[in-house]
Amino acid sequence: MLKLILDILSVPAILVGLIALIGLVVQKKPGTDIFKGTIKTILGFLVLGGGAGIAVGALNFFGEMFQQGFGIKGVVPHNEAIVAMALKTYGTQTALIMLFGMLANILIARVTKLKYIFLTGHHTLYMACMIAAILLSGGVKGVPLVVVGSILLGFVMAIFPAMAQPTMRKITGTDEVAFGHFGTVGYVLSAFIGKLVGKNSKSTEEMNFPKSLGFLRDTSVAISLAMGILYIVVAIAAGPSYVQNKLSGGQNFLVFAIIQAITFAGGVYVILSGVRLILAEIVPAFKGIAEKIVPKAKPALDCPVVYPYAPNAVLIGFLSSFLGGIVGMVILILLDMSIPVPIILPGVVPHFFCGATAGVFGNATGGRKGAFWGAFAQGLLITFLPVLLMPVLGDLGFANTTFSDADFGIVGIILGNLLRLFR
Repeated sequence: MLKLILDILSVPAILVGLIALIGLVVQKKPGTDIFKGTIKTILGFLVLGGGAGIAVGALNFFGEMFQQGFGIKGVVPHNEAIVAMALKTYGTQTALIMLFGMLANILIARVTKLKYIFLTGHHTLYMACMIAAILLSGGVKGVPLVVVGSILLGFVMAIFPAMAQPTMRKITGTDEVAFGHFGTVGYVLSAFIGKLVGKNSKSTEEMNFPKSLGFLRDTSVAISLAMGILYIVVAIAAGPSYVQNKLSGGQNFLVFAIIQAITFAGGVYVILSGVRLILAEIVPAFKGIAEKIVPKAKPALDCPVVYPYAPNAVLIGFLSSFLGGIVGMVILILLDMSIPVPIILPGVVPHFFCGATAGVFGNATGGRKGAFWGAFAQGLLITFLPVLLMPVLGDLGFANTTFSDADFGIVGIILGNLLRLFR
């Protein structure tokens, strides 16, 4: 039964579909509306997930060519990889913390001013897993582990959306949707940097292209072109023989690079379509729950929810965050010459999702300059936080991967060091 509950709650499409179903039932909508709203909500998440899968598949090839071409070895932060390893050891503890943490989130939203229900199921799972690993490595076991872990998870599921909400109001122009993704500290930092540097800077969405470059107003075309250049550079660096023998199945390395760049752009297009579908269904359905169970509560949704509001900032943010990751890596390599430190390689997947989101947040407060410098700062942040997080992860700290997004680093570092103080 516990495994079944975990399976249900860890699938975002089913979790949010259930939320939509409950909301529509509470509002006493006709059966046909309940069925339609539930199916379309699940469909939206599946479309979003499919788009993310397409984009991640193309980005994985980029990452492999980058490492091969530039010959740098180190730790690649990747949430899915570290959680897959951790669940083999901490599966039961993770499931219990996740289940009771979600209930704690609802209770906290009910009795405090933190009126946010965190609906990004897979990030809830990842945070529960990290909390379980750190508590166990700190000597906390049994019932205290589940109680402490669940309360902590419930609070972070409410606090981080509250931190992001002032900027979310600027991005969306409404107060009905909240932000639920555990990279929030990086996004708030990006918005802060944007406010500092972006005075009188125009929005990324107001770029004036010459008539001959008018085709770049199409986001999919602009992404394809920009990513095509990057893919060709790393393909040349990796070498034709490596690409054609290891990655492309014999396809010409330049053709492969171009196809992967356009595939990535296609993934982004599908993601944006999925987000629009979700927003059209989940917000009206969620009002039913908010009105009956948690008055004035807001649904906190995954990071792609902000992408349609500033598609140009998505691309700028990704590229700038990745640049920040490269700069951070170089700094770590130089530090390692005198003080042994892990070398954090720029993981293309976290830099895309977190960088793109940071670009949108930075653009909301500081236009183009905010999108670039805010995302750059976020890229540096998710490069250095894993260095401080790895020592508190116990046995997981010795894996060749770690948690990538900023909030995992912040929560993990604070929790791990508090446990050391009270030992």
